[in-house]
Amino acid sequence: MTAYAEVDTPAVLVDLDIAERNIDRFQAYANGHGLRVRPHIKTHKLPFLARRQIAAGAVGITCQKVSEAEAMVEGGGLDDVLITYGILGEAKLRRLRHLAERVRLAVVADNPTVVDGLSGAFGNGPPLRVLVECDTGAARCGVQTPEEAVQLARTIDDAPGLIFGGLMTYPRTGGPAGAQRLLSRTKALLEATGLEVDVVTSGGSPDMWRAHEAPVVNEYRPGTYVYMDRSLVLDSTCTLADCALTVLATVVSVPTPHRAIIDAGSKALSSDIRTMTGYGHVLGRDDIVIDQLSEEHGRLVSEQPIDLEVGERVRILPNHACVVSNLFDAVTTVRGGRVLGEAQVAARGRVW
Repeated sequence: MTAYAEVDTPAVLVDLDIAERNIDRFQAYANGHGLRVRPHIKTHKLPFLARRQIAAGAVGITCQKVSEAEAMVEGGGLDDVLITYGILGEAKLRRLRHLAERVRLAVVADNPTVVDGLSGAFGNGPPLRVLVECDTGAARCGVQTPEEAVQLARTIDDAPGLIFGGLMTYPRTGGPAGAQRLLSRTKALLEATGLEVDVVTSGGSPDMWRAHEAPVVNEYRPGTYVYMDRSLVLDSTCTLADCALTVLATVVSVPTPHRAIIDAGSKALSSDIRTMTGYGHVLGRDDIVIDQLSEEHGRLVSEQPIDLEVGERVRILPNHACVVSNLFDAVTTVRGGRVLGEAQVAARGRVW
């Protein structure tokens, strides 16, 4: 339990000492294995933390949507952006073209329709780098075979206004070996046709310490690593001491000896449960389970006496930090246990 009496709840606390340690630790690992780092800012959505990642040695940032990239660039000091999402629609393409005038930009595609739209938007200006997205086991987006990747890469290379920029993937957790097999074959086929593959970029914080097991990859895009979360603790990617983001909540009711209610519900904690039990971990209380969330209430239960009082504060490690970042307009930054102030979450709600 902790005081932070001056902080109104529910609130997101970000321990900058821990976040910076996480940034530096993975950068050192990547440097040791010859990997470029291009962190995904979807986790923190904060330009000042992105600049800290660049200062540590990252080559640029990764964003998921055009509006998210705009918010980060508007914050200043960020000039190299990869958007890892297929971009469709005239409005988005106009904004993408404007963004490309301000930063070094690259995007991805896994089908000719996206390529055609990009070519139409960039056909009469400086060329845009486009990476082919490959499905290496996550079963989300991506071409399905090396042969499809080669065909799409040639389509990109032939399209007015575009340049083939390399390969991109987001593999399934535990899948570096599968990514290595598919991407190395794809790279070899592309080079046999005369296309250079300057960038092979992969990502995923759960496998961040195994990134070197796919040596064809020369760039890595970790996201959650900056904060870590309960899911990564349970995956043994990190420890509780490595988790920089917590939710501070107040006990508002103790209706029974084994149940308490806090002022943090689904609008403050991630409802992403995956294979976990409960909706977060109450620090210092392994016996408590957050077994139920409504919009503004979180229910804490314990087989032991709950031993909480109305007005008491608890800190909760969320299951998934990235979702929580997008639920708050601002986070409260702390260092050495001292509150520094609020930081506006610049890219919050930027989902288009």
